[in-house]
Amino acid sequence: MGKRSFDQGDGEEYARLQKVIARAGLASRRAAEELISAGRVSINGSVVRELGVKVGAHDRIAVDGRPLGNFAAPIYILLYKPTRVVTTVRDPYGRRTVIDCVTPVSARVFPVGRLDYDTSGALLLTNDGELAHQLMHPRFAVNKTYEAVVSGRISMDALARLEQGVPLDGRLTAPARAEFKGTDGYSSRIVLTIHEGRNRQVRRMCEAVGHPCKKLVRTHYASLGLYGLKPGQWRYLTEQEAHRLKAMV
Repeated sequence: MGKRSFDQGDGEEYARLQKVIARAGLASRRAAEELISAGRVSINGSVVRELGVKVGAHDRIAVDGRPLGNFAAPIYILLYKPTRVVTTVRDPYGRRTVIDCVTPVSARVFPVGRLDYDTSGALLLTNDGELAHQLMHPRFAVNKTYEAVVSGRISMDALARLEQGVPLDGRLTAPARAEFKGTDGYSSRIVLTIHEGRNRQVRRMCEAVGHPCKKLVRTHYASLGLYGLKPGQWRYLTEQEAHRLKAMV
């Protein structure tokens, strides 16, 4: 098959094949690339394995012989993830997953980013692989806000260090916003907003300044808050909320 037939034509807008598959909600962009490389994707009846191929609206795309247009429409869900639930689609150890929390949803969805097993809070799930890829990309610096109960009476110096960056894995964390919310002398409540997504980042940042987390809740993901939800509950995003997320990236 010649590459030309998918590259350009008559002013039509073209996009990379893996991006189109992700946008259709079938898989993340990385998973779409794996589908293409495995020879499971065809364009106009011919199998393609080249990741750089571009397609337009006139092209007929199929995955495992199934037309791309038959896959589910984009779905966006905000879950109040409970603690002791893993942020994954399946767990080899049989633990409860975030997908188990949204079992009434028949479409295949997956979590955008991760929340630790012992951390609760706002988690976005979707079948829009393209949007998920963009939201997780460091270039777009999507804010995540956490409310933490930490050990001890936290000092203003420790808060300043959290804001300026602390060393993790040999490099400083990006600038953050840290707010003091109160203390009983034995523990303190703070609100921390970050835009990175390193492994267990908030817990490790608090440990680095000498105040380990006792409790951690992500209250906001981008502009999405937990208002009206209890742990384990979820809701569909409104059209306006979905639009705002897309406008960010």
